[in-house]
Amino acid sequence: MWLERIETMLPDLAKALAETALMVGISLGFALIIGIPLGILLFITDRGLFFQNVVVRSILDFFVNMVRSLPFIILLVALIPLTQLLLDNTIGPTAASVSLSVAAIPFLARLVETSLREIPPGLIEAAEACGATPFRIIISALLPEALPGIIQAVTLTTISLIGFSAMAGIVGGGGVGDLAIRFGYYRYDNVVMIVTIVVLVIIVQSIQGLGNVLARRADKR
Repeated sequence: MWLERIETMLPDLAKALAETALMVGISLGFALIIGIPLGILLFITDRGLFFQNVVVRSILDFFVNMVRSLPFIILLVALIPLTQLLLDNTIGPTAASVSLSVAAIPFLARLVETSLREIPPGLIEAAEACGATPFRIIISALLPEALPGIIQAVTLTTISLIGFSAMAGIVGGGGVGDLAIRFGYYRYDNVVMIVTIVVLVIIVQSIQGLGNVLARRADKR
């Protein structure tokens, strides 16, 4: 009975996995491209750093805190007009990626900033004393030293995006979470619910394990 039900749900599960991978892939890509530079900017514009700027720092800090203060379900609904404007469509995994990207960018930026703050101040002072330019300090000192923390930040962001993507069903985004809710919850199909939970646990464990391995290899201390 269980095996037969699992066999019949495999096409739906494969489609849901592809939708989740698409949503997480797009939003993680935008988070890497925008979130990491934003985290660096948050750090280097703070007091005592070489690009200290209270105004810029305050604006960026407010933006990051504002987005992070909104529960994702509210952000998802609030950004439907923006999604319509950008894509001329509000349904599907690509449309859901807009809200996921907006949620992921400040989340990753704050984690990157936190990783940079763990660098001993003496390292930056030593680089400045050697006459290194700010750009050189960022590339040659800050990023290599913070790399293990940044890898863990990307890992945490990826796992959080998988969790957020479960709510994408509200805007017709699909995905594994949507499959679990539509079939497992609304139709009381325990097989679908259990299988999707097991699949999500395996995915998250795999991503966390890979992130831990990469972070250990990047840690030269």
